[in-house]
Amino acid sequence: MTAPSAPAVAPVLSTPETRIFEDPTEPVEPVSVGRISEAQLAAVYEVERTVREIRAGRWKRIALQFPDGMLVDAPRVYEALRRGLDKARTEAVARRLENASLNADEVEGGESKPDEEEQLYILGDTSYGACCVDEVAAEHVDADVVVHYGRSCLSPTARLPVIYVFTTRPLELDPVVTCFEQTYPDKQQKIVLMADIPYSSHLPELHRRLQDQGYAKIFLTDIVHDPSAPLPNRTVPPEVKDDAQALRDYQLFHISDPPTALLLTLSSRVGAIHIYPTTGDTSTPPQALLATSAQTLRRRYALTTRLSTAPIFGILINTLSVKNYLHVVEHVKKIIAEADKKCYTFVVGKINAAKVANFSEVDGWVVIGCWESSLVESKEFWKPIITPFELQLALKSDEERIWTGEWTGDFQAVLKKEEECLDDDKTAQAAEEDDENGSGSTSEEESAPPEFDLRTGRYVSHARPMRTTATAAGHGGGGRRNDATAINASAQLIKRANGDVAQIGGVASPGAEFLRSQRTWQGLGSDFDQDGGEEGQTGAVMEEGRSGIARGYTHGVGEGDGAAREVR
Repeated sequence: MTAPSAPAVAPVLSTPETRIFEDPTEPVEPVSVGRISEAQLAAVYEVERTVREIRAGRWKRIALQFPDGMLVDAPRVYEALRRGLDKARTEAVARRLENASLNADEVEGGESKPDEEEQLYILGDTSYGACCVDEVAAEHVDADVVVHYGRSCLSPTARLPVIYVFTTRPLELDPVVTCFEQTYPDKQQKIVLMADIPYSSHLPELHRRLQDQGYAKIFLTDIVHDPSAPLPNRTVPPEVKDDAQALRDYQLFHISDPPTALLLTLSSRVGAIHIYPTTGDTSTPPQALLATSAQTLRRRYALTTRLSTAPIFGILINTLSVKNYLHVVEHVKKIIAEADKKCYTFVVGKINAAKVANFSEVDGWVVIGCWESSLVESKEFWKPIITPFELQLALKSDEERIWTGEWTGDFQAVLKKEEECLDDDKTAQAAEEDDENGSGSTSEEESAPPEFDLRTGRYVSHARPMRTTATAAGHGGGGRRNDATAINASAQLIKRANGDVAQIGGVASPGAEFLRSQRTWQGLGSDFDQDGGEEGQTGAVMEEGRSGIARGYTHGVGEGDGAAREVR
């Protein structure tokens, strides 16, 4: 097993001169092909249901969140909703006028007071992933509710109510039935019928047709809002509720390619997965492909073992909307600190290689996001990016780390497992403290086994940069140590001069040490001394520059030296 290749040096963050005026953003293919009719628009975007739920909730400020590929239809959906809401308000006024129990103050000139008009806002860009509800952008317009269009991870939100519109996509069922019969000739096989969210509305009819063909042990899944379920966001067979291992007896037939995070999660929970493709060549009958995630799981395990000796982790917050994300941030900080390693927290919006490469002191990243977006698979990143579940494996010792093939991207499951193991941890910690008090050990660091990088086989001396500080503090004995002990501890630190770490507020800071000793550029004016500046001077001399309003300058048009000439 080999670890995934990674760049030897940090990527170049500047843009070449030849591409200054080019947009580096990759083009997004629109989901809607051509211009669909008004009837199709109303059906795909469920205009009537959306209007009905907005009126039932009495929401007045509505944010419409579209993925990038559906923004082409956003203006038409906006107009359709506006017309539907206007019609609903007019009908509500008419019903009140016909009601004989109207109060006198509700009628003015024979007309009832109209309802307050709803305000619709289109969110032009999402702060993080399109699958998550963007509560941050919605709060910029003080929205009461968010209408989320397209496929969704269905992660629970923290503040705002949500109306989900999955934008049903067309699917011909006859080829699906034929493909299903070819894939499962045994009609007594236990099979779970599942589809990507935009195709889920076709499952009931498909299930009925398959039952007519003699398949009696097919379980039809329904959408639920539970990413931590054995089948994420789906119902499970009755026997699985009592025994999760019973799901191994089922094979799964999935319509459309699932996200990689979902595929990794399902691969360790069901017997086999067959995927029915919804894209590609339509001239030949589609065939269900047997999905395998062994190679992806091996790559994820390689990243996990690679980061087992990483001294500095970066906690990369990739959501501000998913419920309990702050709880998992604190949990990640806790387990990193318990491993005597250092962590720093970052919020950078949408993740790309250039952003995270700015922090070259970080040896590995942990993403806190929804269960789908936490899996970042790209060779462009200079340092690996893992999930909280993978971090727990990376921080275990080689004897404790057991890779069973199970994988989960939902941090809610990580928190739940932490609660279940809390009592066991307290018991183990109490026993460990008793052993330490009985043995009188004061040399935890020196008795710890050495750590080696499994990729290179080399000894890693700085895998736990905070251990020295913690051990030195433990030697203090609550401030009662004598001078000889203090001198001894000081001498031990002097012997490790190579591990001298800068401190901030009395706490060791590997990031500050990296800034001091390894960064070649430390901010504006940091290279002034190297360029011949005066001793003790930390920057260039400030002087008054050009003032006024620039109204256009041309260069190279003057006589003689060709100096710039201002055009008035």
